[in-house]
Amino acid sequence: MTSLPADLHAAAFGDRPDLAVRAVPTDPRERWLAAVVLGAQGWYARAATLLDELRRHPDPVLAALAAATLASHRRQLGGHAEARRHDAAGLASLLRVGDARSDAPRGRADENRPGSSFGRTGEARADVLLGLAADAVGLGRPGAARRLVAAVPADAGWRAAIRTGWVRAETELVAGRPGDAVRHAEPAAELAAWSGSVRHRVKSALVLGAALGANGDRTRAVALVSPALDDAADLGLLTLVWPAAMILTELVPTDADRFRRCAALALRSVVHRTDPVGRRLAERSPWVPRLTGPTG
Repeated sequence: MTSLPADLHAAAFGDRPDLAVRAVPTDPRERWLAAVVLGAQGWYARAATLLDELRRHPDPVLAALAAATLASHRRQLGGHAEARRHDAAGLASLLRVGDARSDAPRGRADENRPGSSFGRTGEARADVLLGLAADAVGLGRPGAARRLVAAVPADAGWRAAIRTGWVRAETELVAGRPGDAVRHAEPAAELAAWSGSVRHRVKSALVLGAALGANGDRTRAVALVSPALDDAADLGLLTLVWPAAMILTELVPTDADRFRRCAALALRSVVHRTDPVGRRLAERSPWVPRLTGPTG
């Protein structure tokens, strides 16, 4: 199906992440939503084309959201240093904000209701700070990640609350504290289930599953990650398919070859849809697995 402007919010932050973006919206706010959808589906090159323009937008909040989104896509390809550059630029753009109101995308009237997405300064600030924290995790700096997460505004909405749990869990995993990772991932998964966002629910299951597996609870981890992989595959969320499959190679070693092939097919498709910068980052990154051969 093709996503129309009215559908873009549901595709980006709701129950229809499978909707295809066929045309470029004219409204810059809708172009940001379209880029979010395209990135989740693995169309990184198309998303980058939109985001490169939007991160120079005169509205500093929209520019920051675009920079943080592009950084997220670079980070998902293992380019944490490149992502940090975009996140830092997004944070710098927010210094130009003189008013908490902006023309950036807004959702429902109550920011605490599930399914809402707000473009206020606080949300954009949370996006770039959490991005910088995730960059620090990937660069092996858990202390810096904790400090950045602590600076995230407390009232930045449901997306920030869920992502805070993800980054805190990933920080503790890198620090070798899987029990603490589970403690942060659990409430993020609960909030994601309430939010109405399928994409956030699937990603939360992966974060919690990875934490549970590292903490020795493989049975519960598989029960979370296996259906999450199925959902991601059914909805065409390739950027979640390959990480889910890689997690399962560790959780289910007897079936590791099958999951590795699944990861290879998804990752190959994602890299094929990526712009040259993204491809170079993936090729050089220690975070992106080297899955070679006709079937991985």
